Amino acid sequence: METVKTSAPGFTGIVERFLGKVFHFCFRMTLHHDDAAAACFETFCRASVGEPPTTDAETELWLLRIAAHVTEQRLPPAPEVSFELLDETLRSEATRTGEVASLTDPQREVLLWELKQGCMTAVVNCLPPGERVAFVMSAVLGLSDDDAARSLGIRESAFKVRLSRARKKIGDYLAPRCEHIDPRNPCRCPSRIGVALRKGFIAPPARSEVSLRTLPPFDEEQKMHDAAAIYRMLPEPDVPPSLREQIHQAIASGSWDGLRAQR
Repeated sequence: METVKTSAPGFTGIVERFLGKVFHFCFRMTLHHDDAAAACFETFCRASVGEPPTTDAETELWLLRIAAHVTEQRLPPAPEVSFELLDETLRSEATRTGEVASLTDPQREVLLWELKQGCMTAVVNCLPPGERVAFVMSAVLGLSDDDAARSLGIRESAFKVRLSRARKKIGDYLAPRCEHIDPRNPCRCPSRIGVALRKGFIAPPARSEVSLRTLPPFDEEQKMHDAAAIYRMLPEPDVPPSLREQIHQAIASGSWDGLRAQR
């Protein structure tokens, strides 16, 4: 208990510097804000009973390694969503454009970006955990193969195998469908908003502003021929306002000191 309390003040800066990055990783792995918050909370609490590296670069990899362990323990061994189910959800019905026509321009922009983010996230959800973590670290976070492999505690050759499988599955799925890969492809977000709204894949906007980042007009977005490149352009999720304080309180109280024996 005393060790945690004396080390907590020094750990505060680590939380402040890396909370956004770790939450982003947890969100792309769990694909749900509440699950991501729980995984991020556990990651920092586990980290607080260890000895952080001396540099920020190594500390980031250290935290991501803990986060990868935490999230993979929370995920089922097989994907809960398949590419076939995603097609059935978004592409099994005829396009519905009436809903889009009745929206204001700000509402339309919000829904288009939400649909793109939701679809791209669901595609990642079709990957098993080992391939998903490799894809997230490379395509979303932009880590080098060497850094990602070290963060996961595996050989670089093993990481490359995981990443290659993940990229092939995502590329094979998106390349003939998605307008963001090729404007000639049949699946276009504006024509799918109605179906997505009806099936609950996205929700009507509560406000007319995208809080995730300042986004360009959807119709002016640059198309990417590489499916993986799309993911680096997605907005980072907002960290829940209360998460930072919850982490600080848990570390200061020493309530996670019992994890020392588990590490």
